[in-house]
Amino acid sequence: MTLLPVLASASAVLSQDAAPLTAEQSDPGALGWMQGFPPPDDKIIRFSDSDYFSFPKSRWTVCHFRQLMPTTNVSRGLGAPAMIERRIDPAIDGVTFRPTGADRDMTWLQSLSANYTDGIVVLHKGVLVYERYSGCLTETGQHGAMSVTKSLTGLLGEMLVAEGTLDETAKVATVVPELGQSAFGDATIRQVLDMTTGLRYSEDYADPNADVWIYSAAGNPLPKPEGYEGPRSYFDYLKTVVKQGEHGPAFGYKTINSDALGWIIARASGKSVAQLLSDRIWSKMGAEQDAYYTVDSTGTAFAGGGLNAGLRDMARIGQLMLDGGMASGQRLVPQKAIDSIRGGGDKAAFEKGGYPALEGWSYRAMWWVTHNDHGAYMARGVHGQAIYIDPAADMVIARFSSHPVAGNAANDPTSLPAYEAVARHLMEQATAP
Repeated sequence: MTLLPVLASASAVLSQDAAPLTAEQSDPGALGWMQGFPPPDDKIIRFSDSDYFSFPKSRWTVCHFRQLMPTTNVSRGLGAPAMIERRIDPAIDGVTFRPTGADRDMTWLQSLSANYTDGIVVLHKGVLVYERYSGCLTETGQHGAMSVTKSLTGLLGEMLVAEGTLDETAKVATVVPELGQSAFGDATIRQVLDMTTGLRYSEDYADPNADVWIYSAAGNPLPKPEGYEGPRSYFDYLKTVVKQGEHGPAFGYKTINSDALGWIIARASGKSVAQLLSDRIWSKMGAEQDAYYTVDSTGTAFAGGGLNAGLRDMARIGQLMLDGGMASGQRLVPQKAIDSIRGGGDKAAFEKGGYPALEGWSYRAMWWVTHNDHGAYMARGVHGQAIYIDPAADMVIARFSSHPVAGNAANDPTSLPAYEAVARHLMEQATAP
């Protein structure tokens, strides 16, 4: 589903255990990663280690990127956080559902362990009705959002379109001339937003020669090895991307679209993605914690997967979307931008993207739109990161996870039906006498 955050090596990803430890067995506290002053040699995790993001080390790493690599801050400002009312519903743990393709039911609580959930929050009508932490995460901690980052980049882009700062029909080269000779040059802003660009780029982690690893090397902030002659930053790499096919007809999930959009946003607004996110949303929505992005050697934020944040603040993002762009009585996001995302993208184009398990879905401004009868849509990231918004149920679910398998096809069968089951439960509770 996305590029790993300032990636580990191909060999590290390929070495993941085919029969991984359970969530309980792989708990980073139980395994003793990075504990002690100093930790024992065999319990140290370094960014320079090829396996720093391989399971089970990844279950510690997802909460500690700031210890491992350079970052840039997303300030919450100086105001008090917006308080969230709590009214915990203990019955949620016992909500049952049938996982996709399974022959028996599972409870919500069982699904959390099955999906290596590090933290999950459920909001109903703006009230926090469920909250649980495990693994490396606590309520004061931060966690990698992976490709949920893309959805925030897409939201910023959609906001600039709604406000007229960006023309969605304009060619990318008119905003970022440096991309004029690349595959992005003759794509429209909308095609980048909706990932209907025709790019020669492979994001197959199982292929050690895939383009994703060249991109990883470009974005890696560590000194390049002797003799390295490739691109040295995200922006450098984007200028080398070659066109394949035509822009427009088909959805193709490629992280480089998000980083190209990050460059477009920065050039159009005069602010980096991190600064714009802080100025427009994070410092105004009542966030509890600063967030941060991982960066490359030039300090450029990884707009495709580098955001790290507290879990309740991710739930606040979901609530902001659910509330039509309003927070604490202020309009932070134009209604036009929210409506564009909720309405979804081109279903026919999405169908060509190769997601048979997501039949009937679409992709708009880097958000995944279900088109189900509740009008649900979501932000998704590898290893199980999610913000799930159900307008009919007036529900938001925010989840951080460290599933050993990157692709969400591994956890969707026990995640998507679980979200729908909790939505039904909350709707039934709301109408009960």
